[in-house]
Amino acid sequence: MEAENRTQATEFLLLGLSEKPAMQSTIFGLFLSMYLLTVWGNLLLILAVSSDSHLHTPMYFFLSNLSLVDICFTSTTVPKMLYNICTRNQAITYAGCLTQIYFCVLFAVLDIFLLSVMAYDRYVAICHPLHYTVIMNPRLCGLLVLVSWITSALHSLFESLMALRLSFCTDLAIPHYICELNQLLQLACSDTFLNNIVMYLAALLLCAGPFAGILHSYSKIVSCIRRMSSAQGKSKAFSTCASHLSVVCLFYCTLLGVYLSSAAPHSPHSISTASVLYTVVTPMLNPFIYSLRNKDIKRALRTLFFVNGSTVE
Repeated sequence: MEAENRTQATEFLLLGLSEKPAMQSTIFGLFLSMYLLTVWGNLLLILAVSSDSHLHTPMYFFLSNLSLVDICFTSTTVPKMLYNICTRNQAITYAGCLTQIYFCVLFAVLDIFLLSVMAYDRYVAICHPLHYTVIMNPRLCGLLVLVSWITSALHSLFESLMALRLSFCTDLAIPHYICELNQLLQLACSDTFLNNIVMYLAALLLCAGPFAGILHSYSKIVSCIRRMSSAQGKSKAFSTCASHLSVVCLFYCTLLGVYLSSAAPHSPHSISTASVLYTVVTPMLNPFIYSLRNKDIKRALRTLFFVNGSTVE
């Protein structure tokens, strides 16, 4: 009898943010605008950093990688959602669902790693300024990014392979606009104990661990700033950390919102609504947060536009 209630899943249904037909055109326009703004803003930031030799420093190297990851993260989720709305087809294949899970986990963990690496970079720049160029040498910077990519790829591959062992019930509707791992586990008819153990252990090691590293770095930074005698030095040190700290708070607060919303009863779409914040809104805001308070990036953008304008003329 139990076997009759199970099925070999060939596709899932993504219910999206709203099942009301009248809302679909509004959601489509909103998400298309946010997606284009995300790609444009982050791509512009990458071009500004790569075109200005003064920005070829560890801080902007990590920032460029963060922008690239944000473009990839958003591109993993939003285009499929827009396609489903256009075609009025909520289906996603089994292979497509697992592929989306793989890349969502990959880029989410990469975001976390890069934010922690950037916090360490700020710690070295403020607390050990005389040894900054020696410690944060190009080899170490490249190694930190490479290790982040490899670790994230292996972890997301392991999570995806763990999901392959699951069998599913006849109800294959996911109350989300993406294939999210936790939602997929809730649809499974087979035992998900091992999957949950792996997922929560990974969350503890790959999310809480880097976050603890960020907190430790900033505790050292605050201690160094307090010992500075110059008010101008304190202001300059704080301004170099303000943008990064804003992005960290935004990313981790939205992640926390997703986990809190998952505990909310009788709200099937609460998780998908909260997920919009860290999958779409945060990648869209990151380049603007770093650009608005950063004179170097503003100068690089002006130079980029001026050179392009002169070339066109």
